[in-house]
Amino acid sequence: MSVEPNAHRFLTAALYQFVDLPDFADLREPLQACCEANGVKGTLLIAREGINGTIAGSQAGVRAVLAHLRADARLARLPHKESWSDHPPFHRMKVRLKKEIVTLRVPGLDPNKTVGQYVKPQDWNALLADPDVLVIDTRNDYEVAIGTFAGAVNPNIKTFTELPAWLDAQPALQDGRKPRVAMFCTGGIRCEKSTALMKMRGFDEVYHLEGGILKYLEEIPPEQSTWQGDCFVFDERVSVGHGLQPGPHELCRSCRWPLSVAEKASPHYVKGVSCPHCHDQRSPQDKAQLAERQRQVELAESRGQVHVGARQDRPDGTAQGAAQLQAVDRAPQQGGGQTPARRLEAGAAQQVQRDRVVADDQGVHPGQVQRMGLIDEV
Repeated sequence: MSVEPNAHRFLTAALYQFVDLPDFADLREPLQACCEANGVKGTLLIAREGINGTIAGSQAGVRAVLAHLRADARLARLPHKESWSDHPPFHRMKVRLKKEIVTLRVPGLDPNKTVGQYVKPQDWNALLADPDVLVIDTRNDYEVAIGTFAGAVNPNIKTFTELPAWLDAQPALQDGRKPRVAMFCTGGIRCEKSTALMKMRGFDEVYHLEGGILKYLEEIPPEQSTWQGDCFVFDERVSVGHGLQPGPHELCRSCRWPLSVAEKASPHYVKGVSCPHCHDQRSPQDKAQLAERQRQVELAESRGQVHVGARQDRPDGTAQGAAQLQAVDRAPQQGGGQTPARRLEAGAAQQVQRDRVVADDQGVHPGQVQRMGLIDEV
């Protein structure tokens, strides 16, 4: 069960559904308007094959958006998972039109036609204990690094689009008798695609964890769990554990990598500037700019102002970035305009948001977006 709402302020709803939406482009503007009218933020992806995303806001606001979606008969049974947090997980709202709601790039693959057999969280442990079942974690390497199921195979992929090639390279999955295969991911959506792929390749006995890791952690008590570690999530919570309680991890604000307590104790960790994963990838100039941005973030927090990158409404109802709202302790340049500090804040915030949106679509960690040269495909 999720935490009672009176203990926290923000409700987060993770949702997806594969369903044929030939008019998906027409759904975007009304959905964006509904989210903005209800103060809900996050990212929702819509494609011909369905909808996917995570939103957060007040309980009333999130429920209003869910009601808007379910008013469409095709989404009447849209499932979602809930969790609560003290702080807003997102700073903007984007409804985006995509080719796929989770990118795998396999022509002809259609989870609306065939997928693996769903396994309830209560039955998952028994499947994992079966020695004849090959259990595959379909998530990316940085996700698996902070938690996975005991005995699961880690493909060590950096993006979800690498999974088909990894499957091709496994002798046990090629010729001869095809084994029983069980797959899992964070919320279930990647397994809709991966098990559909296995079925396409002729595997008859394919299973996946219904509702994903999040549903398992929500419903299975720790004393009965085979989960080890924490589960990475693509929002400001960074990770969650049993009962969907926020985990101990924190994002490096330089490379967006999830950091454990031990990693934050490293001499290479400087808050907002570097961590063990990126300390040798930043120039002195980069580190100086990041240090200045961190100083501005801390200054805003000390004044009780909105976090850098968030959006607020002007009196006329239009939106502006928090960096434009924050008073900084520097005079503007001669001739007016934003100070260098303000431009740095706004630019960094925009880049972080862009990386998060691209990462969510591509199935990678936000820190990998720039390093891997990923582009945002509409």
